[in-house]
Amino acid sequence: MTARSARQSMTIGSVLAALAPDFPDVTISKIRFLESAGLVRPSRTGSGYRSYTAADVDRLRYILTAQRDHFWPLKVIGEALDAMDRGLTPAPDGERMARPSVPAPAADADVPDAEVLTATSDLRLTRGELAASSGLDEATVEALETYGLIKRDAQGHYREAALAVTHTAAALGAYGLEPRHLRAFRTAADREIGLVQQVVTPHRAASGKSSGAKGPKDPTGEVLRLCIALHAALVREGLQRS
Repeated sequence: MTARSARQSMTIGSVLAALAPDFPDVTISKIRFLESAGLVRPSRTGSGYRSYTAADVDRLRYILTAQRDHFWPLKVIGEALDAMDRGLTPAPDGERMARPSVPAPAADADVPDAEVLTATSDLRLTRGELAASSGLDEATVEALETYGLIKRDAQGHYREAALAVTHTAAALGAYGLEPRHLRAFRTAADREIGLVQQVVTPHRAASGKSSGAKGPKDPTGEVLRLCIALHAALVREGLQRS
């Protein structure tokens, strides 16, 4: 169904004609009664006539099917319609009519999987190389290190993750965010890492004591992934409330 057809105006007589093949007992009075019960809400023309859309007709089909085939009372139908209006998932086509259900949360494609989070790399970079790659000057890269956002290893090089940090910092800089503004992210990340370490330490200990060929899998990557997913979900929830 196209957006245009969904918005197309129909009179109550046209609605009755569309419903009659499947619901021969339906009448204009019945449609008006369902409107008075608050189950369908057609708009009104400037002269006061009811104006229905294809979505209104689909809603009426749902109501009439629930009454005829499943003997649902109006209260139950109203609750089901309210649930669907709030985004809950109706029963799939072809299945016995059931109450709408809460949809499964959509997977966040931007959350890296456990293997990516725990992968290691041989890449080692100098400060000049980080600056040249990200487009930052060396003073800004130094500021990122000062505020704890990146750190050199014992040989004075930066690891692969520092490359992502500097590129992201450069992109945020275009919006006026400076390294000092980003300290909160370092603090939050360190707290999450500390929490993850508390969770996974007992599992690592159990793995080391395992007498089998393979001990329990180290859950570090998966716990990190779940923490990042929770962080992203909390940010979205906060934006939706603002």
